[in-house]
Amino acid sequence: MKFLFDDESFSFEALRAAGYATYAGAELGEVLVTCREIPETDERAWSREWSATAARVEQIARDSLAAGHRVSAREALFRASNYYRTADFYRREDPAGDAESTRLSRRSQETFAEAVTLLDYETQSVRIPYGETTLPGYLYLSPGTHTPRPLVIYHGGFDSTLEEDYFALVAGAISRGYHVLTFDGPGQGSALRDQGLHFRPDWEAVVTPVVDFAMTLPQVDTTKLALAGTSLGGYLAARAAAFEPRLAACILHDGVYSLATTIEAMTSASEAELMKHTGSRWVIRNGKWTFGAADLAEFRDLCQAYTLAGVVHQINCPTLVLDAENDQFFKGQAHQVFSELTCEKRYIPFAEKNGGGEHCHEGAVALWHQQAFDWLDELLTP
Repeated sequence: MKFLFDDESFSFEALRAAGYATYAGAELGEVLVTCREIPETDERAWSREWSATAARVEQIARDSLAAGHRVSAREALFRASNYYRTADFYRREDPAGDAESTRLSRRSQETFAEAVTLLDYETQSVRIPYGETTLPGYLYLSPGTHTPRPLVIYHGGFDSTLEEDYFALVAGAISRGYHVLTFDGPGQGSALRDQGLHFRPDWEAVVTPVVDFAMTLPQVDTTKLALAGTSLGGYLAARAAAFEPRLAACILHDGVYSLATTIEAMTSASEAELMKHTGSRWVIRNGKWTFGAADLAEFRDLCQAYTLAGVVHQINCPTLVLDAENDQFFKGQAHQVFSELTCEKRYIPFAEKNGGGEHCHEGAVALWHQQAFDWLDELLTP
């Protein structure tokens, strides 16, 4: 689904940023005027223009806050956070040594943290015990009752951040009465950038401590814990669910069977040729950073362990598998996951003609939330 750019990667990332308008994470006019200043495949211009828009919108928030306009300030801070994240997206040649990448990431985190304090319900910034360290997270408590409620535990995937999680799932869950616990795991967001934690295939080692933490929360009905993961998180969540018996449900957004299959297909040409193309260049650079790989060969080798082969049948909780007709990364894999599940399950495909055909249904956030949460409502709160 072409959106503003001919370049597939630019088109998809612009759609991703714009799609969060559903929950005040973007303004369509701001997206349009930003993108029209960015030449095709020009990553420097992409970063520059999105950064400028983010700074301008952040100033709106500052002025609104100074004048006592709480809602206006919150909305502008949310948009600024999303735009700063988008500005940083392609800066992956040397993220650790790139001062501008670090700055953009920090601004995304800091504007979001300010916005969260202006929400009309209780939120908590939390640190979740994980081995000898902790993982950063947010606990969002849906308002309106003092009785324990179901909790959705949520994480992203290959390039998600804790801040993006709010637009991707939290706002939709809160409006339906769910509490939500989000976190950056190894390879994600500040757990990667600030703590140097890289992805690991045995994601149950990450989720189990998060479930342990959730079990201590008095606001939560601990018999109704749901786990959801987005993009590569569709593999990660499935892997964790296979080994974590305390989950009442699992949502794969979307289903991912084998990361290696995708990476091998995307990197089959010579590295010199691959680096000429926006999407493949970004995948290689982001993969080396998030996996802690020295080069493409090591990244490809590390991906081999990210498979549900021999594991998927161990998932016992009811599982929802979402799929996208035009998924450019994991096409066909969601149905493969679904076909091998032996637990109670449901498969929901999203068609292009309905606007949900892109990877993870970018541009159709409300649509996939409607489908996923209707299923979860029927399962946990019939």
